[in-house]
Amino acid sequence: SIDYSGPVEIRSSLPGHTDNTGWAHWNWKTQGQDNNQNVFLCLETRATNINLCEAFHLGLINKSPLRQEYWDNHWSPERVLEVHLQPGETATVEKITTVFTSRDTADPKSTALNLLNRACSCGYAALWEANRKAWEREWEMSDITIEGDDESDLALRYSLFQLLIAGPRQDDHVSIAAKTLSGFGYRGHTFWDTEIFILPFFTYTQPQIALNLLKYRFHTLAGAQSKARDHGHEGACFAWESAATGVETTPRWVPLPNGELIRIWCGDIELHITADVVYAIEQYWRITGDDHYIVKYGAEIILDTARYWGSRAEWNEEHQRYEINDVIGPDENHDHVNNDIYTNYMIRWNLKKALEILDWLHQFAPTKAQELENRLDLSAQRLIHWEDIIEKIYINFDSSTHLFEQCDGFFNLKQVDLSSLEPRTQSVQALFGFEDGQKIQILKQPDVLMMMYLFEENFDQDIVKINWEYYTPRTDLTYGSSLGPPIQAIMAVRVGEIENAYQLFRFAANTDLKDARGNSSDGIHAATNGGLWQACIFGFGGLKITPEGPIAIPHLPPKWTRLHFNIQYLNKRYEFDLKSGDLSGEEKVNPQQSDSQYQNNQTNQPAFPILGAIFDLDGVLTDTSEFHYLAWKQLADEEGIPFDREDNEALRG
Repeated sequence: SIDYSGPVEIRSSLPGHTDNTGWAHWNWKTQGQDNNQNVFLCLETRATNINLCEAFHLGLINKSPLRQEYWDNHWSPERVLEVHLQPGETATVEKITTVFTSRDTADPKSTALNLLNRACSCGYAALWEANRKAWEREWEMSDITIEGDDESDLALRYSLFQLLIAGPRQDDHVSIAAKTLSGFGYRGHTFWDTEIFILPFFTYTQPQIALNLLKYRFHTLAGAQSKARDHGHEGACFAWESAATGVETTPRWVPLPNGELIRIWCGDIELHITADVVYAIEQYWRITGDDHYIVKYGAEIILDTARYWGSRAEWNEEHQRYEINDVIGPDENHDHVNNDIYTNYMIRWNLKKALEILDWLHQFAPTKAQELENRLDLSAQRLIHWEDIIEKIYINFDSSTHLFEQCDGFFNLKQVDLSSLEPRTQSVQALFGFEDGQKIQILKQPDVLMMMYLFEENFDQDIVKINWEYYTPRTDLTYGSSLGPPIQAIMAVRVGEIENAYQLFRFAANTDLKDARGNSSDGIHAATNGGLWQACIFGFGGLKITPEGPIAIPHLPPKWTRLHFNIQYLNKRYEFDLKSGDLSGEEKVNPQQSDSQYQNNQTNQPAFPILGAIFDLDGVLTDTSEFHYLAWKQLADEEGIPFDREDNEALRG
């Protein structure tokens, strides 16, 4: 109290009327107060019959209440405390809450109340300290430090925090929703955002969480199979919007503000998510070496999705090629397109991986190979069909211009100068309408560049540059997809536009911190958060996995004096400490490596031995040829390589 003398009443409750933007999910079961004055509320989900119990204790620290009551409001049980304050006096209120569901324990109510009693005996201060130590461990594994640019450093840590609080640690039957735990947008559904944008962060820093996310897709495989059957195909086709069972949950109609209904086609024809899941599986396997997951879970997904693509590909007799017609690619400004470049490329890759994984199983897990061949009908004829699709699926590349066409007829669409539409506060779809927006070359996000990002090793620099220069001016970064700017930042680094990359990174970082798109009230943009991590690690940090291990080829923005991060690769921890003094584009081949549990090592000494060294003493002032010979002779002797003066003479010049 500053200048008040008298009673103060404190009320706190458990509101059970929570809904998901108009959809009520709960049925009331019971509520009350136990002998320790702990309040509880028990509910049950209407559709899936999951029981939940919340319990809390409300108390005063260092003062005794004048009055304390329990109000048994239906759906919202409440505790009330009253305390008397004099000017200068302080009253501290402590509320401790526990939450359990029937997915966690057989008796949520008893478990919640028992844990609450133990928590109350510890007190808030002890709980807070335990929480602080837990977060220290999280940051040791996952933190990134940016020095020289505090705003970017804060934005990145904010993004990683949002991902870390949503990562499932004890449950492999749930995934991360597009809005994480932060809002009701998209009703908690999971998209390709998780596999392509979010999951790499966990794969490289906390692979156990990545494993849970990938197991979620295995547990929803039956839903993916039912979707494929419903559309007349074999195999497994993952839902565009996925929930508990993996059946398609994308709404078919969505009302506009004026009440007009718009047909949403993503759940029917945005198919690339099926191959996106496989991409995430393969990346996880490559980075972790987790053969057990592949044998027990991943291989079946890879092979069953290949069965789907084998039945989905359409043979064009006139052009003697396979096509994928009537789809939506990542660029959702254009739907019902034929031969979307990203989708077709991912399908070809998915089929290749299926053949590779089957060969691998025959070598390392022959019993599993036989079981899957029998159960999935992987006949020789089917495998030959997959090989035929791999060879003949249509990838529209113009060898004269070196441009990939995003989809059939895209180059014939009307060209519109995006800059001529500024200033604006709306997306292109809102400005032109859904129908007319499909007739112009303006992208929600660029499919071609997304393809080149995921498969960097398959495209030479000149082709990347040409396609970057064509598609970037046609991409609506401001009001297009929030998924686009972080990936565009990485591609800008790859074509040497570091300042442009930094501006794209900053724009993406402001998506939620400054509500740049005006829709953060629906929840944060999780894919943007994951994309920012990738922009730092794969873009500015230049992380690459080579046969010799991880290396970094840094391209730090001018403001950044240091970029420090950790990754895990094949069960080893690597620490990269990149400084502004490091030459841009020069490999930093010797990160710190530690087999122990996440130590802070700030030295710059390489943790594993130099693989080779070449030096040359240029004889400008004097003849150094004898020193050349002696140096090479010593190196050759140490390595057991025959080398004499005759050999040396043969190498002169």
